[in-house]
Amino acid sequence: MLSRDYSFLDEEHTCPHCKTKLSCCEAPQFHVGDGLGWGSDVLFICLNDDCPLFVRGWEQIEVQYGHRSSYRYMQLPGSTESNVMMVGNEMAFKGSIIDPEVLRNQNARFLKEKEAITALDTCVEEKNLEPVLYLLCDEAADRDVRKRAMSMLLPIGDLACIDPIRNHTFRDSSFEQETNIIISQLLQKSFKKECPYCCEIIKAQATKCMHCKAEV
Repeated sequence: MLSRDYSFLDEEHTCPHCKTKLSCCEAPQFHVGDGLGWGSDVLFICLNDDCPLFVRGWEQIEVQYGHRSSYRYMQLPGSTESNVMMVGNEMAFKGSIIDPEVLRNQNARFLKEKEAITALDTCVEEKNLEPVLYLLCDEAADRDVRKRAMSMLLPIGDLACIDPIRNHTFRDSSFEQETNIIISQLLQKSFKKECPYCCEIIKAQATKCMHCKAEV
């Protein structure tokens, strides 16, 4: 799994052997040489099959080690030190290329989630519904965090939470069931009810919906 440090996204590296821009790839779990990690979640690798280093590497390794492999030029993030990596075939690392834009979006989501989690500490006293709804409706957020956010719906007591929750599709049916119970409690606490025809919020004692005019 990639780390939350995305400072490497703006880095650009070039292969000194073929002048091709290096591809940002997810690093393998272990270093093939010593069994240790690379010290980075990503590596910048030359994936040009016409690179002289890669082309010559097949024969060099065959002569020296007696098996079929070659070399790819590689650099670590934040480094200009030259390195080479042994690869067993032409497709190595081509399936682990990282799309920087996807990571930027993931990082933005992570930062917003982190901000929302921090805001949970004061959202009840501030009657701040926004971080609660964000986390509750974020299917990628931690389950325990979402449960914590859900527990704050009733103390905040804002009926504005109903529409976003009703319009969200929960992957976990237990979340849907629990939020439905909380919505019922919120409505009861506020002496309100939902019109069974148009779903607008009306007074609990109303016999006719002020919105759709239906008899309730």
